[in-house]
Amino acid sequence: MIFEDLGINRELLTTIKQLGIEKPTQIQELSIPHIIKKRDVIGESATGSGKTLAFGCGIVEQVKPKEGLQALILTPTRELAEQVKNSLKSLSKNLRVAPIYGGISINPQIQELQRAEVVVATPGRLLDHLKRRTINLSRIKVLVLDEADRMFDMGFIYDVEKIIRACPQKRQTLFFSATISPRVGELARKHMVNPEKVKAINQVDPSKLKQEYYNVEKNMKLSLFVHLLQEEKESGLVMVFCNTRRNVDFVAKNLKGNGLKATSIHGGLSQNRRITVINQFNDAKLGVLVCTDVAARGLHIENVSHIYNYDIPKDAKDYVHRIGRTARAGEKGKAVNLLCEYDYNNFAQIQRDYSSFNIKKMEVPRLKRIKTLVSIRNPRESRRSEFRREGPIARFGNRRRFFKGGGQGRSDERSSSRFGNREGPSRFGNRGQGSRFSREGRSNSGFGDRPRFGNRQSSRPKWNNSDRD
Repeated sequence: MIFEDLGINRELLTTIKQLGIEKPTQIQELSIPHIIKKRDVIGESATGSGKTLAFGCGIVEQVKPKEGLQALILTPTRELAEQVKNSLKSLSKNLRVAPIYGGISINPQIQELQRAEVVVATPGRLLDHLKRRTINLSRIKVLVLDEADRMFDMGFIYDVEKIIRACPQKRQTLFFSATISPRVGELARKHMVNPEKVKAINQVDPSKLKQEYYNVEKNMKLSLFVHLLQEEKESGLVMVFCNTRRNVDFVAKNLKGNGLKATSIHGGLSQNRRITVINQFNDAKLGVLVCTDVAARGLHIENVSHIYNYDIPKDAKDYVHRIGRTARAGEKGKAVNLLCEYDYNNFAQIQRDYSSFNIKKMEVPRLKRIKTLVSIRNPRESRRSEFRREGPIARFGNRRRFFKGGGQGRSDERSSSRFGNREGPSRFGNRGQGSRFSREGRSNSGFGDRPRFGNRQSSRPKWNNSDRD
């Protein structure tokens, strides 16, 4: 099938051909005819299969320039919002598309909203604008939920429902997602009218995707990972997935420390930094991208030859989304899983849910000692265990902070507890000597001997029984 058979107008067809897109993907073939007819649609298709172009065609067909905000696309992440914005701008030069998400100043967004016909937003920041009354949804013709099931996973569903209720009831509603879960189906029944359900087969070719796993001690996982990357001679772009931000930082720092070209991305980075990293990775300026699941869904990243699961995901569906980043469009790919004792339960769940996967066990090679920059403990331990407990001043660790010359493990006058021992200077003021709010002794308030909040020994006269007499 060709785009001319889908009912798209000539001007849009010309733009699509100028973008170098010759044939529609399966999800585009199935959904665009219904979208052009202004029907509600639920589309299920893998990441990178062309969903943005599908609902983008409907938006370009319906939205008219200079007539206010008429289309709203909700996305779970900032990166996906930027990606969708760029795709829509490439489809139409006449429409003004405003990306709305957190992590940056809200004031420039307020100015953009006054002129925009299309808004691509994350739920949290859009709710901020609704509360401030800086956005008007009364003219919305098309409402799109992109990666709808991911919004459930990230806890956005209540925000999403508030936003849907703020839109006009007479509108076209489109849900697109890699998987249509029962929760997405329930949301569709509440807010859609006789939706057309379309589903595209997974783009990943199982015959071209090789899956492996290694079973190692937890203190050898990093050594094994560095060894595999250094020994892989034909590796293209590599994506490495971790379950937590601190693991991402730990792995990325140690890869760079061992001479590998690597960088990291997770929700704790600034928005500008995240965009820069994704662009550099797409342009093949970086070889290894260490990330959380923020990069597993929605983002369009091509030419990924290897997927490494440094941590095994808790949800088996996330494993499918991760490995779906490789072996696309007829290309070969490899997914490598690194297991230690705290990954066994998650890996067993994947094997139960996806028994058709052929994941081959590999022998652990002989490993050499590597340079380790940061020590990190078992992820099951508390967050405080990440930081070293010895040294001049421990950031968290024990409740005691150690200064130069202070003995480890002692709670004497040279140590200070964050929440206050009965001795030594306390951050929140104990009753010991030198306390910030102590009842006696010199005050720390910065006003000489005058107590900060009026101690009992202030110059103000006190009345007692003898005075009254």
